Amino acid sequence: MAIDLKDLPERIEGPGAWIGAEMAAAPEQWIHCLDAADIAELETAAAGFLARGGELGQITAAEFPLGRFADKVAALREKMLAGNGVEVIRGLPIARYDQRMAATIFCGIGAHIGSARSQNAAGHVLGHVRNLGADPKDPNTRIYQTAARQTFHTDSADVVGLLCIRNAREGGDSLLVSAETIYNRMRAQRPDLLALLFDPIATDRRGEVPEGMKPWMEIPPLSWHAGKLTVFYQRQYIDSAQRFDGAMRLTEAHVEALDLFDALANDPELNFRMRLEPGDMQFVYNHAQLHDRTGFTDWPEPERRRHLLRLWLSLPGDRDLPPCFAERYGTTEVGNRGGIIVPGTTLNAPLD
Repeated sequence: MAIDLKDLPERIEGPGAWIGAEMAAAPEQWIHCLDAADIAELETAAAGFLARGGELGQITAAEFPLGRFADKVAALREKMLAGNGVEVIRGLPIARYDQRMAATIFCGIGAHIGSARSQNAAGHVLGHVRNLGADPKDPNTRIYQTAARQTFHTDSADVVGLLCIRNAREGGDSLLVSAETIYNRMRAQRPDLLALLFDPIATDRRGEVPEGMKPWMEIPPLSWHAGKLTVFYQRQYIDSAQRFDGAMRLTEAHVEALDLFDALANDPELNFRMRLEPGDMQFVYNHAQLHDRTGFTDWPEPERRRHLLRLWLSLPGDRDLPPCFAERYGTTEVGNRGGIIVPGTTLNAPLD
């Protein structure tokens, strides 16, 4: 049964309800450029960690000590929790690092933001986003392992971080849109369809099934909980979940609601695009916005092909999540939730 609209706000206000066109016109709201002192501090912390022979998958803030830059990371975390939820740290001179050094700086910053979570059944807390030639039409394919256009979606963590190692020859741009802004537009235009997005809808686990769980989850695309709107959405996985006999069938009205949600996400006024350059680190608050990536054409040489490192982070002091999120996160415990855990998983951080 759909939620009663009387229980929902007429309009959500605040820094998270941003308009993409306005964000694109004001990059100072989401870009922080590193200065020489910042870079030196990060390099010193990484070199110390590497000299001690630390295990990258277990790195902590204490093992990656920061001085002045710690205040910047604290401000970034606060922006995730209470601000516009988007930050790009620009200017890391990645060309002079090997992959271990680059990954250590990235994971070290991540450790000051929150705790890293597993991104797949193999327990990888450091993900590698690149085209592995997987078939995007295969219902068990993770879309980030292809060169195909993704769709606007969320990941299974509080914050998603990316570090660009190399760009594609063409395409592969990052897109972001505010879930609160989509809510406001649907509330004004089609509140009847908006209400349906608060129904539990089946989402495919794509073959990564925790012990004792069904091969799909039943989490609403939108939830209103503890005074906040939380989004959980991956349209491709919603559609592919229909292959399971026991999954909730999508009605025509639900499909219409999902189609409108997608149309608004793809509205060029509401979303905005950025091209991450090598050395850029992007952090996005996952519960209040959706991200996407355009399709791309890669370089023919393997050593030049598009490659990004990824972190999923759980934040201390974050919002409460509805109990149903335990279907995906295992627990909704603040600061200790998110990721993909299956039987036999051991957390690790592969460098390639």
